[in-house]
Amino acid sequence: MTVHTHDVLIVGGGVSGTALLYELAKFTNLKSICLVEKYYDLAQVSSKGSNNSQTIHCGDIETNYSLEKAIVVKRAADMLRTYALQLPKEEYEQIVFKYPKMVLGVGAKESQFLRERYDVFKHHFPSMELFEKSDIAKVEPNVVNVNGRERPEELAALGAVDEYTAVDYATLSRSFVAQAKQAQDKSIDICLGTKVEDIRRDGERFRVVTDKGDYYAKFVVVSACGHSLLYAQKMGYGLNFSCMPMAGSFYFTPKVLNGKVYTVQNDKLPFAAIHGDPDVLVDGKTRFGPTALLLPMLERYNPSTILDFFKVLQLDSAVVKVFWDLLKVPDIRNYIFKNMLFEVPYVRRRLFLKDAQKIVPSLTLADVSFAKGFGGVRPQLIDKEKKQLLMGEAKIKEKGIIFNMTPSPGGTSCLDNAEKDLQSIVDYLGCEFDENKFKETLFK
Repeated sequence: MTVHTHDVLIVGGGVSGTALLYELAKFTNLKSICLVEKYYDLAQVSSKGSNNSQTIHCGDIETNYSLEKAIVVKRAADMLRTYALQLPKEEYEQIVFKYPKMVLGVGAKESQFLRERYDVFKHHFPSMELFEKSDIAKVEPNVVNVNGRERPEELAALGAVDEYTAVDYATLSRSFVAQAKQAQDKSIDICLGTKVEDIRRDGERFRVVTDKGDYYAKFVVVSACGHSLLYAQKMGYGLNFSCMPMAGSFYFTPKVLNGKVYTVQNDKLPFAAIHGDPDVLVDGKTRFGPTALLLPMLERYNPSTILDFFKVLQLDSAVVKVFWDLLKVPDIRNYIFKNMLFEVPYVRRRLFLKDAQKIVPSLTLADVSFAKGFGGVRPQLIDKEKKQLLMGEAKIKEKGIIFNMTPSPGGTSCLDNAEKDLQSIVDYLGCEFDENKFKETLFK
């Protein structure tokens, strides 16, 4: 019996997996590509609109980014925007959205930090502006004004007013698949509702065992968030990593912001600072968050992934040391305990209100409601050998197989990360890659 072997099989139908599907279909001569997704629709975990902040991260207002990292992220963001804006208008208007954005400095220290950052970053981010208090008031009046008067603190901000700054990653994922299916003379198989149970080497190919039968491929890419590490460790890879899943929750208020307002990152905290955003899926609301809570599951609101977490935890003295080192830092320790209280029903709104008032000081308790069902999990990796928490994307590469773990800004970096995987696939399989077409399409 002849068994069909795909050139490439992708595990995971979020924005990372579908971006790779699109690039392989459009820019290589591979003939058979398969994508396997356990849910019955695409983008149901981290790429789902309710599970992320719907932001195109560029590096300009993310104050925890160095200039070097910001330049890398900007390239990825430009790829995403370029892809979307060459679609028909009725399509791209459902994918990317134009809102003003800024990172807000409150007080003399934060304000001066942003002014100095502007001098360093402005040459690389031409659309970035420095806003003083009067400028902020024109863009975001509720940030400056309280009961008709200016708030007393010194304020400054960095931002832009004419950029596509928000994205619906789920709709983007579906667009990638639709574009891939248009490729000529290729077999593009999308297998939804198909759960991968195991991945095994079978000679020079891989056997992917699912609850719907077995699939075979010459190359496999796993883009399944925290579950990527689980699949890797089942095959004996990535055993030097553990996983610390950080869950984020959000709060809704009436529409008090016109665009995205971030706050200056505390450099002692390896977690996202609070921000307020328009929600592209919920009209007339501003969404504030995220909180950051260590949660023993790989998918938010999916208790069946608790056991999976303990499998990838790989608890030993190295993991304990990382947690202990984090807790020894007063800012981190207080932050963790505070975020635990953000999950307590009576207390959480009152605590969160104080943080949200840094952005919009006129907010009241009546304005704030917990966004039930919103929020996701970011799988932050722990390097057990170096005994440190890893921030940003992580990738495990072995012969013929790649495992991607892509916390923020993984959504923004989807096409850039897919490009890296594409290059690995081209090198391994020896297939053709139309690099000129790739650049003409995604770097206009």
